[in-house]
Amino acid sequence: MTTRYAALLRGINVGGARKLPMAELRGLLAELGHQDTATYLQSGQAVFTAGHGDEDALAEELADAIRERFGFTVDVLVRGHAYLRAVVEACPFEAARLEARQLHVTYFSAPVDAERYAPVDQPAFLPEEFRLGDRALYLYAPDGLGRSKLAEALGKPRLTKGLIATTRNWNTVVKLAELTDPLTAP
Repeated sequence: MTTRYAALLRGINVGGARKLPMAELRGLLAELGHQDTATYLQSGQAVFTAGHGDEDALAEELADAIRERFGFTVDVLVRGHAYLRAVVEACPFEAARLEARQLHVTYFSAPVDAERYAPVDQPAFLPEEFRLGDRALYLYAPDGLGRSKLAEALGKPRLTKGLIATTRNWNTVVKLAELTDPLTAP
């Protein structure tokens, strides 16, 4: 049985560093035996169909292939459609009332609990807020991510130690769920 996945690559094509052309990423996924490959934007999202369902193994396989081909290391998360759809549906904020630049999801490589983020004094950052989900953190930043003091606090290495963490805006979160939907896939 095949499944549709999204690969989330952390920190590529940003500021001229770690350049990875999307056409080459699609080709690399095809060389790894995946089908129906596509990319979304230039910032490290790809979708593909695979015959096995081990997300961690798929992520490791892609990260290894990128290191071999391009000579640099990239953190990669792979998530299937059911998970991506669940992230959209579980959003604790009123996404329909917000601009996409105000709402973000940080995807994690493993579950996180409230204790990890207990040192963050949430009331000090209002009106910015965050909520934890299944291997995800939802961030409401009314002035956008680039101006968010809360995003800066949440990204401290002591809070993300031992995790791969990569953030996407709400438009991308929704689009990845759509692109991996087996009913609408190519």
